[in-house]
Formats: sequence, C-alpha cells, structure tokens
Amino acid sequence: MTRRYLVSGRVQGVGYRFFARGEAMRLGLVGYAANLADGRVEVVADGEAHALEELEKALARGPRPAHVTGVVAEPAQVTESFTTFSTR
Repeated sequence: MTRRYLVSGRVQGVGYRFFARGEAMRLGLVGYAANLADGRVEVVADGEAHALEELEKALARGPRPAHVTGVVAEPAQVTESFTTFSTR
C-alpha cells in the first residue's frame, strides 16, 4: 500500500525530512520525503497499512523545531520502485 502525505506548517529548514525518514525507516517503510516549492513537505511511503497509520501520526507531531498545521493523506499511484526511504 502506498500513501502520499502533504504536510503544512513550519516544516522546511527544521529537519522535518530527516525526521520523516527516520520514522519511516523505523516502521519498515520505503519511499521519500521532499520539500515542495510552496513550503510544504511531500512524503510518499509504501508498506503495511498499520505502519502507514503510525507514520501519519508521527508526521502530524513532527520534530521539536517544526510546527505542523496539517497533514493531508491520500492513496498514491507510484511509477517507481523503492528499496529504501530517502530525502530529496
């Protein structure tokens, strides 16, 4: 199962992508986290449904310096094959 999360708030320049990568790897997920030009962070993750639910909770919390104001989750259609979780 693959999901795409769009995270809003103060999420760039605060280590958010590295936080997302750490949480995803801890949960056994693969995919990526990337900054978007509009100030949000995009997280695409693939794995078990329960792990994706846990990731969504972690993304809403974020690392200490971040201030998350919203997480939008949606199913994702991915054309690439992931072997790890990376930052972009």
